[in-house]
Amino acid sequence: MAASGPLIGLKVIELAHIMAGPVCGQLLADMGADVIKVEKAPDGDDTRRMVPPEVDGESAAFMILNRNKRGTAINLKSAAGKDVVRRLLSDADVVIENYRVGTMERLGLGYEALRQLNPGLIYCQITGFGRTGPYADRPGFDLIAQGMSGLMSVTGEGAGRPPIKAGVPVGDISAGMLAAMGILAAYIHRLKTGEGQLVDTSLLEGSIANTAWVSAIFLATGISPQALGSAHPMAAPYQALQTADGWINIGAANQANWLRLVEVIDMPELADDSRFVDNAMRMKNLTALVEILSERFKQRRTVDWLARLEAVGVPASPVLSIGDMLEDPQVIARDMVVEVPHSRLGQTRALGSPVKFSLTPTRISRGAPLLGEHTREILAEYGYDNGEIEALAAAGDVILR
Repeated sequence: MAASGPLIGLKVIELAHIMAGPVCGQLLADMGADVIKVEKAPDGDDTRRMVPPEVDGESAAFMILNRNKRGTAINLKSAAGKDVVRRLLSDADVVIENYRVGTMERLGLGYEALRQLNPGLIYCQITGFGRTGPYADRPGFDLIAQGMSGLMSVTGEGAGRPPIKAGVPVGDISAGMLAAMGILAAYIHRLKTGEGQLVDTSLLEGSIANTAWVSAIFLATGISPQALGSAHPMAAPYQALQTADGWINIGAANQANWLRLVEVIDMPELADDSRFVDNAMRMKNLTALVEILSERFKQRRTVDWLARLEAVGVPASPVLSIGDMLEDPQVIARDMVVEVPHSRLGQTRALGSPVKFSLTPTRISRGAPLLGEHTREILAEYGYDNGEIEALAAAGDVILR
């Protein structure tokens, strides 16, 4: 099935592994770009070995990040392998890489070298800490970025409790999204001027971008916020509360929703309580407020509270497990769980595209590639004949499937 989306015709070479780079590449692929994933030979992307879980021998971690891409595997250390990569990059629009600073330069594939080969190339580099600054040479992982960014200091149950990272790799995913945004902005610039450029982001900056509210507090007061569990640092009530059979999130932060909430829970007297008369007072007396609300919400089941809150327009939601989320009717209606054809496994399930377009809809038409699955096809498109392809494979410069 042919690709679809607003980026049809954009040629992207993904020299990236594990997460942030592949997230970026997958977003572009979902929007129609022809993304060629170049894995290192002989072992491929490290996520192929992040098991369990597996689906009939295929890494679930690799498959969730690499659908809609064509795949090849090339020895980036051999002269012939690097020549293949240069040929792929000679007419590419974009290259994505997330190796440590200096790695691509040592391979002769850094930005300065490639801009001589292809002046219009948009070179996107995702690193742990960015290309500049005293930490530029440090290796980076999501956990490290979450700690450095301050995220872990405001995640968890509160003062005196161990620091907690977010349950998902927000630094990696945010960096991948920022990279995709940066690439598209650079592409618009190139359409206007013909100029390629370097796009530079990092896991640290992706993590810091998520600290907007808590950074605002420090910049205004000089005080570093502490962890508040599920509560909001600036508004109340805005957090998870226990019910008779689970947990519910309540978003009654503004005054109108607060007044609706006290009516729904049959405690109208709270509206006139001087401790809770406005948001500033509710934040000052948050402990007392949560105690009162917790006792009330424990008296009914989650589904009962949701019905009552929805009826009056107070924002609320259940706290779902991942499995429950993936089966939720709204998630299904938004095509966020899709069937994807895999060349070995047949139909597999994956997350859908999070961006919808009215005129240029996205299409998920292929599963993650097997190691070297499209090498022959890709090299043939770049002028290699069958004998040359077989010779490269025999020498270990590329992997054929």
